[in-house]
Amino acid sequence: MSQMPWWQRSVIYQIYPRSFQDSNGDGVGDLPGIGARLEYVATLGIDAVWISPIYASPMADFGYDVTDYCGIDPLFGTLDEFEQLMGQAHRLGLKVLLDFVPNHSSNRHPWFEASRSSRDSPQRDWYLWRDPAPDGGPPNNWLSRMGGSAWEWDPLTGQYYYHAFLPEQPDLNWRNPQVRRAMDVALRFWLDRGVDGFRVDVLWLLIKDAQYRDNPANPNYVVGEPAHHRLLQSYTEDQPEVHDIVRSMRATLNEYGDRVLIGEIYLPVPQLLKYYGAHGDGADMPFNFQLLNARWNAAGIANMIRDYDNALPEHAWPNWVLGNHDNSRIASRVGMAQACVAAVLLLTLRGTPTLYYGDEIGMTDGDIAPDQIQDPAEVRQPGIGQGRDPERTPMQWDSSLPNAGFTDGRPWLPIATTTSVRDQEGDPSSMLTLYRRLLSLRRSNTALMCGAIENIAAYGDVLTYERRYRNQRLFVALNMGAKDATVQSPSGSVLLSTVISRTGEAFVDGDNQVAAGEGVIVIVRPPTSTPMRNDRDSVRASRP
Repeated sequence: MSQMPWWQRSVIYQIYPRSFQDSNGDGVGDLPGIGARLEYVATLGIDAVWISPIYASPMADFGYDVTDYCGIDPLFGTLDEFEQLMGQAHRLGLKVLLDFVPNHSSNRHPWFEASRSSRDSPQRDWYLWRDPAPDGGPPNNWLSRMGGSAWEWDPLTGQYYYHAFLPEQPDLNWRNPQVRRAMDVALRFWLDRGVDGFRVDVLWLLIKDAQYRDNPANPNYVVGEPAHHRLLQSYTEDQPEVHDIVRSMRATLNEYGDRVLIGEIYLPVPQLLKYYGAHGDGADMPFNFQLLNARWNAAGIANMIRDYDNALPEHAWPNWVLGNHDNSRIASRVGMAQACVAAVLLLTLRGTPTLYYGDEIGMTDGDIAPDQIQDPAEVRQPGIGQGRDPERTPMQWDSSLPNAGFTDGRPWLPIATTTSVRDQEGDPSSMLTLYRRLLSLRRSNTALMCGAIENIAAYGDVLTYERRYRNQRLFVALNMGAKDATVQSPSGSVLLSTVISRTGEAFVDGDNQVAAGEGVIVIVRPPTSTPMRNDRDSVRASRP
């Protein structure tokens, strides 16, 4: 296990900096606020923090519109404060990952201002400019993921520029070698300051079709979905040339030692797996988002786990994501009881898990009134349910009114619910205690950290599987239903259960009961005569 890269042994914790902790009363979280709460993260049992964008930005999309890839926005603090945070994290044994946003910049970035200044500008080709169609309209039918056309008319130079998201977020031209060099400089700027890796925003969108062909109609479009779903993204995502960019990023990180490259990629598994590269020269972990939209169904999730694990190349390391800043919180998706089951699932699957801040206390989606909406995705496409504000509400540290310990000012988004870290501290039945127990168990148990996953099955509403490493064998049962159920299991004793009174209880070889909404981990008694199997799913490190 000691030979595994650190990120294979780790649990990653995503911090949305606007919402984690405000230190100066302006209602927006910041770097000193993160520092003030970093010991909490470390004692939770986390190994690495991923911080969503903190770069200089006009905040049209809350930091995903960058004006300086090598600078900190004053809203969050200073470069000195970032370096202090880095030092503090490393002293606590925490790795630090930054969000990297290479697909698009802000329209107020000096690069874009130079690009749009003239058709003859040396930086004109840093972005995607096209002449109008014969009728004077957009060059093709490409649509923005934030609503409307993806082409914005620029009267100064008489051309359109492409933006996959907001007009304030023009896409960079990654076919231009100068753009690649500039982005490589930005990566090295942060690597030189000790950053342990990057989560790369919308990695699969970086290259667009060189011929700018129309996207075909989507025959399966359902009315009410986001408008860009009307088209298949055949020419605006997952182009073959993107893998050369991923390899170049991987090569840069390799120069700095064991740094991790994670890709945000919303693609079906067969396409997703290509981002690992042919020989481990791609992303270390293309994010596996299947659980974000999965139906909470034992048979379906059993198939998902089995198919994903079996499809991974030998050099690839799996990962799982239960929540993030773009999707409804798990407690709102499946309910509080099943959120406990989901916690056991996330932290017992094979691979690296990513945990979204607040999920460890069962935070739910906030109720955002129409006059409180901040997210441009909802502002531009009201009523389609794409707004991301509900899952971005401030962290709830205590029950003080009205701001739950997040700020002394007015929070940028309203506080979601009344639960808090302080309320759950010391309560053996709380969600927070469950997460701490799970994280501690995962860290101390080799089978959970790096063992094979085997015997994945569903018995009615109960999902079961085993984790195995050498002579260690664990049996996991997750009741995703509303009724008690009986499952077949090997004999052993309960290491952990969401029903805390069951810890230490014996499981017999045969029928055992799993309560409604219970997740249970059983340490299996070793057989007396049958030798342990050495199957192909035992530890597969992505870089030996």
